[in-house]
Amino acid sequence: MSRLQVVSGKGGTGKTTVAAALALALATEGRRTLLVEVEGRQGIAQLFGTEALPYEERKIAVAPGGGEVFALAIDAERALLDYLQMFYKLGSAGRALKKLGAIDFATTIAPGLRDVLLTGKACEAVRRTDKAGRYVYDHVVMDAPPTGRVTRFLNVNDEVAGLARIGPIHHQAQAVMKVLKSPQTAVHLVTLLEEMPVQETADGRAELAEAGLPLGRVIVNMVRPHHLDEAALQAAAGKQRAGVAQALSRAGLGGARRGGLAERLVDPLLEQAAEHAERVGLERAQRAVLDGLGVSTYELPLLGRGMDLAGLYELATELRKQVSAE
Repeated sequence: MSRLQVVSGKGGTGKTTVAAALALALATEGRRTLLVEVEGRQGIAQLFGTEALPYEERKIAVAPGGGEVFALAIDAERALLDYLQMFYKLGSAGRALKKLGAIDFATTIAPGLRDVLLTGKACEAVRRTDKAGRYVYDHVVMDAPPTGRVTRFLNVNDEVAGLARIGPIHHQAQAVMKVLKSPQTAVHLVTLLEEMPVQETADGRAELAEAGLPLGRVIVNMVRPHHLDEAALQAAAGKQRAGVAQALSRAGLGGARRGGLAERLVDPLLEQAAEHAERVGLERAQRAVLDGLGVSTYELPLLGRGMDLAGLYELATELRKQVSAE
């Protein structure tokens, strides 16, 4: 499986939750995963119930089988200082620039530079090895910007490499794109079975393909169960009032006479059943759109109790099953 797993999706689809669950899933059986945040929202810290992540790699969870999940919130200013030290050996001069506000000015005035620094730091973690030549992390999972911005975010180094044709900036940009456009990387798109997220997923897939970035899976999140079989769905859609009243009566919920308990339950039950049938129909239509994209999918269930740490591990287990089944 690709060593850099990029997770994007329309806002509200739960991409940060999916990224965290994926990091846990990939860290099973003794492996080490780095979960990277690039938007400064501290969403990872909230999910794992820990304090705000600093600009350093810190262990935040232990996966089943003893694997470890580390997390890092990449700060563009600190990444630029690292960059200046790595390529220009500025050291204390770089820190002086930060005190003068030059670093903040540079990352604000040139948003493309900010994206270069964020992607560069993540790719450095992918390539990093220990003294024995082994990778420090088996996988790096990036909680990336939303679908509408992710292609430009990942592809910014191509633009930089074209502008700076020589020197360390050019070579750094080329090294980053060598990772991002290789089988080492997979860009996953998170969606819901709703029209707008599915359409944005379709648009994102097309943009990634045009940019030559490797698409991974479409991850359908918060999938709700279907409580009615096909015959019941058809009956619900047809609002078969008399049949429902008779069924309630046979179940011992009072006679079907007017004003009885069964009679009073019919309309609310039919309304709920009709809503369920309508939702199932809409979800089936969106599934058909996703099937037409020709991309393999993972599916994660909607957790009725809401999202907590136990739920995150539950989603990780479900993801692990689907990854292992490939």
